[in-house]
Amino acid sequence: QVQLVESGGGLVQAGGSLRLSCAASVRTFIGNAMGWFRQAPGKEREFVAAVDWSGSSTDYVDSVKGRFTISRDNAKNTVYLQMNSLKPEDTDVYFCAACSKFRMQQTNEHAYEYWGQGTQVTVSS
Repeated sequence: QVQLVESGGGLVQAGGSLRLSCAASVRTFIGNAMGWFRQAPGKEREFVAAVDWSGSSTDYVDSVKGRFTISRDNAKNTVYLQMNSLKPEDTDVYFCAACSKFRMQQTNEHAYEYWGQGTQVTVSS
């Protein structure tokens, strides 16, 4: 049973923008904190951004502050990650995650039970 589906990844030049989307089933979205993580081959998964159940409170890793924006549309059961001023070091597979135990945003990957399949983001220099 697929519960989280990411889309919007691709290849972009440095300085460009992409918007990732994560469509969720109602059960994995309503009332749940949501997050975005990223992972490069051979490296640990890294927290990128998180949003609380309402969309009013967010957290970001320092390296993306001022460039990335996480948001959610509860009417569409979708969470977004708007990525601007992309850098080659942003190249990774990006994962969407849902947390049913907490309503406030979570930065620790172990707080999340549901994960998408990932979408590749490649930023060329």
